Amino acid sequence: MPASEADLFAVFDAHGIAHRTHRHARVFRVDEGHEIKAALPGAHTKNLFLKDHRGQLWLISALGETRIDLKTLPARIGSGRLSFGSPERLYEALGVTPGSVTAFALINDQEHRVRFVLDAALIAHETVNFHPLSNDATTAVSRQGFLDFLAALGVDPLIVDFGAE
Repeated sequence: MPASEADLFAVFDAHGIAHRTHRHARVFRVDEGHEIKAALPGAHTKNLFLKDHRGQLWLISALGETRIDLKTLPARIGSGRLSFGSPERLYEALGVTPGSVTAFALINDQEHRVRFVLDAALIAHETVNFHPLSNDATTAVSRQGFLDFLAALGVDPLIVDFGAE
């Protein structure tokens, strides 16, 4: 059974990670919800769930406006040829559905099967915003809080400067 929003918030609380959640209408794509983003300070994200031709799963979390070229990405992250993971594989690996992909879903990857790639431009912001396992809310945490969350999960992100392409 995948973690719930309450489980996620319990991890934050257990590790002293301050968090603030804003409820809103469902948002399925990065180019939706401009009024929501305008009301929430901090960096807003796009999150890609990918699979390479060798079967390795990848989660990319980037600044919403960051351009990610899937053709050049394998050389930058050391992967095989990449494609989007299926909804079934997404749910099985991270416990979320399309439209709700989020770095917070790494809470469900207890076997560490998903390699996590983090955009340097995203983590440069003081506050980062992700869906809290569903796309009808946005949760803000500090950069340090997010890094503490990853450390609590035992996740060591690969930080990539996508702007340096």
